[in-house]
Amino acid sequence: MVQTLFDLVRRYADAHADQSGVAQTPVPGLSMVRVLYPGALQVAINRPLVATVLQGRKLVTMGAETFDLGPGDALLISADVPTVSQISKASVAAPYYALILELDLAMIADIAAAIGLPHGQGGPISVERFDPHVEDVATRLMQFLNRSGAISVLGDGLLREMHYWMLSGSHGTAIRRLGTADSHAQRISRAVALIRAQFAETLRVNELAEAAGMSISSFHQHFRAATTLSPLQFQKQLRLIEARRRMMAEGAAIADAAYAVGYESVPQFTREYSRLFNVSPGRDLRQTRVGTSGLQPA
Repeated sequence: MVQTLFDLVRRYADAHADQSGVAQTPVPGLSMVRVLYPGALQVAINRPLVATVLQGRKLVTMGAETFDLGPGDALLISADVPTVSQISKASVAAPYYALILELDLAMIADIAAAIGLPHGQGGPISVERFDPHVEDVATRLMQFLNRSGAISVLGDGLLREMHYWMLSGSHGTAIRRLGTADSHAQRISRAVALIRAQFAETLRVNELAEAAGMSISSFHQHFRAATTLSPLQFQKQLRLIEARRRMMAEGAAIADAAYAVGYESVPQFTREYSRLFNVSPGRDLRQTRVGTSGLQPA
């Protein structure tokens, strides 16, 4: 079955991957990654997701912990935390392929309540082997991608089934904490969603605390505990990551990308970009254009 899923992902990603190596699908939250060469270190703040490596290898670091992912490894990111990653094995003959599913928090909460699952615990990142039940559903879903009628009728049910098996499997404990009603994780996720939607605007911490239903001091404490960053640091990294995406994937000029994500000063943008990515935006662009670097989603 793994070979069947791999073949389906390979064919779809080869046909649909954009310049950054991402192949979006008509299924909400489902995408694939195809990369032809080992790459430079990449910084990201992903939404909660499960990323399964099907070919190649990737290193993912959060804080002091590093995970070495190979074929059949499923990486769970259950909080909006910053990660540093690097595709360590990929080639034109054997590209890196991964299947990505962003987790639907409302669906998780609904399923957990329906089957009476206990509250979850666990850290923000973990790695397990790909669950055979999830693999089976993913294979069926992939087979319908080019059949829009089947996706519109069956897609939601298959996504729900996939979430069910993930909740019931080895990743389930960590995923369940995302579905705990009115938990700190859910409250902070509301504030995170607000920052993601308005990252180019002036950040007002009191509005974020209000969205989370917390006092400002409690909000700061729980936000850092959930994301490892302050709200301002979180917003800054989102701005820089989005600016880099615009430059690399859309060909935006450095100044245009800086202004689009909320910076008023290009020199300030250049300093903060260099500090986060360890390379200036101009040099980063030149390296990417000659193929020595590339965007690497989770």
